[in-house]
Amino acid sequence: MNALVAPRGSIVINTRIVSLVWLLASVACHKPPAPAPAPPPPAVQVADVVQSDVPIYREWVGTLDGLVNADIRPQVEGYVRKQAYREGTYVGQGELLFLIDPRNYKALADQARSTLDRNMATLAKARLDVKRDRQLIASEAIAPQQLDNDLAAEREAAASVESARATLAQAQLSHGWTQVTSPIAGIVGIATLQVGSLVSTSSVMTTVSQVDPIKAQFNISENEYLRSARGNHWAEPAESAEPILELILDDGSVYPYRGAVIVTNRQVNPQTGTIAIQGSFPNAGNILRPGQYAKVRGAVETRKGALLVSQRAVNELQGAYQVAVVASDGKVDVRTVRAGEQVGNQWIIEEGLHPGEKVVVEGFARVRPGMVVRASPAPDGSTASATTPAAAAPSPGR
Repeated sequence: MNALVAPRGSIVINTRIVSLVWLLASVACHKPPAPAPAPPPPAVQVADVVQSDVPIYREWVGTLDGLVNADIRPQVEGYVRKQAYREGTYVGQGELLFLIDPRNYKALADQARSTLDRNMATLAKARLDVKRDRQLIASEAIAPQQLDNDLAAEREAAASVESARATLAQAQLSHGWTQVTSPIAGIVGIATLQVGSLVSTSSVMTTVSQVDPIKAQFNISENEYLRSARGNHWAEPAESAEPILELILDDGSVYPYRGAVIVTNRQVNPQTGTIAIQGSFPNAGNILRPGQYAKVRGAVETRKGALLVSQRAVNELQGAYQVAVVASDGKVDVRTVRAGEQVGNQWIIEEGLHPGEKVVVEGFARVRPGMVVRASPAPDGSTASATTPAAAAPSPGR
């Protein structure tokens, strides 16, 4: 029986060998997992950098006013007897607006006419006296002094006649001025004085405005004026110049007819640093009225060969402007650019891009420099035409 008992040390060794074999078998059965596949390149939308001639637009706040505004003031005093027009309507030149009581002025005209008739009778008698004196003095029937006296009386009577004619003319004018008429054709306003009111020559009874064409007044900066004076002179009146001004009305609509500059003020306002400009716009149908608010827009210059990208492609970071450019191999290059004017939904890039390069317009936040991306063309609606008029914002590159 002693021969069947194994030594104790050999039992321990066998146990260790079994454990090692079991461990190796476990490792062999549990292989490490395969590495995960790399994520696909991020998808972005790109658009081409376009080079073209671009009109640069500016906008100014303006107000509309009549080309001519005539305050209607009576030239005689009296009581208003009649208002002959309908307020807010169109009146022609010379059309009756008000009637002032004419009776007093008619009496003065009749009196002046009677005075003239009396003086003319006196002049006729004086002329007969002179004629008779010339015949008598030839026969020495009267003294020369008599002829001299009658000649003086004739001249005095003639002067009285001229004075009476002038008085009658003034009285007739005053009588005619009791009919207050419009000096211009235009839209007449609400009456400030009613029937029965006592008016004087300082009273403003209403206002008539010539509104076709209508005038728009706005102010441009001194810098804009200097650019015009040294460039295409758009801010100066010109008879044959093509109208370049547009009106944007308060409801956002664009007035269908363009206007031209008709007046440039003589001086720059020292308080605001601006100069007043007046433009004239056709106003068939009298749609536009004085006092209306409007924005005035104009193409002040044309930028030749400008590089354009969608505003969505330009990203601002701490005052700098960045654009992601996708190369032909799909790698991204993030560049800092110098942005210029905004035109419509596009931005002029002064420096940092080249014509024909592709810039990211959708997905800029997902890209990093040197990253490979999967680029696809942006929809046509993601960019706007460079010729679309729009408010030109201040250049961020300046």
